[in-house]
Amino acid sequence: MRLSDFDYPLPHELIAQTPADRRDASRLMVVPARGAIEHHGFAELPLLLPEGALLVVNDARVVPARLFARKPTAHSQRPVEIVAIERRGPDELWACLVRGAKALHEGTELSLQPPRGRAPSGPPPRVTVVGRDGDEVLLRFDAPLLPALEDWGEVPLPPYIERETGPTEGDRERYQTVFAQVPGAVAAPTAGLHFTEEILGALAARGVERASVTLHVGPGTFAPVRDDDVERHVMHAERYHVPEGTAAAHARARAEGRPVIAVGTTVVRTLESALDADGRVAAGDGETRLFVRPGVAVRSVDRLLTNFHMPRSTLLMLVMAFAGRERILHAYGEAIARRYRFFSYGDAMLLEKP
Repeated sequence: MRLSDFDYPLPHELIAQTPADRRDASRLMVVPARGAIEHHGFAELPLLLPEGALLVVNDARVVPARLFARKPTAHSQRPVEIVAIERRGPDELWACLVRGAKALHEGTELSLQPPRGRAPSGPPPRVTVVGRDGDEVLLRFDAPLLPALEDWGEVPLPPYIERETGPTEGDRERYQTVFAQVPGAVAAPTAGLHFTEEILGALAARGVERASVTLHVGPGTFAPVRDDDVERHVMHAERYHVPEGTAAAHARARAEGRPVIAVGTTVVRTLESALDADGRVAAGDGETRLFVRPGVAVRSVDRLLTNFHMPRSTLLMLVMAFAGRERILHAYGEAIARRYRFFSYGDAMLLEKP
């Protein structure tokens, strides 16, 4: 498979820069296993899912992980931009992506700057450069970072959301699902952004069961595939957790012949990573680099609710593995012709596995 096999022409103006006025005001394309593509509003979802289906969501919570800092002696220089990825030790040692990292050396102390458009209520933690781990910079904070991020951080919106003013206070709420629980993600599981409490209630009233997994989406979700031979691409590692109740719910649905519906590619990767040799989802914690692409079977789910993904991306490859390359290219062409909105704040599609 060549990288060009996963390309398609996308007009730039179709990349959604802001969310819809209401979460459920987005459009929903339905791509059945057979037959014509249908066009709906997302608010119709409860009527489009089978009664008794199992809906699996990702309850990861996005943290405002982007920070801005300066060297104490270089106030006139451009701020250093930091994205905190994951904690690496008990003493607040964090692996971070840092723009401007070449000028940083072990022992360098950084002073955090207030986020754009907000006034922090407390003092910032002190930051010291400890070393490097590949492309990541290891930083030590002298106070717990997660609480400090709520005060000093800003939402790390994807790079294709291009706003000169940066994220707004509204993004803190809208770039977060209504079922987000477990903090740690630096990117939202965006298929879940369309749900409201009203839609969740309507699904429950129709007998749709809901279960959750946690996969902390990392910046690797936006990493481009650089090798033209797609098979050589290595995924960024991401941590996941499958609760006992979710594994049991998945087993019941399979035993009873009820469809399993994944809300987002992150749920697919989590469930597929947790499958044991007998095809059962195992509860517990894990780390995955699973790369789902055409030729890799998806066994854990029957339908996939997802957004429209970037050309040449691993997310698009997963969707094509699930529903078929030609079918997805046809659906994307129809979405472009009908002016659907693309990517994180865009519209959604519901796919049925052939």
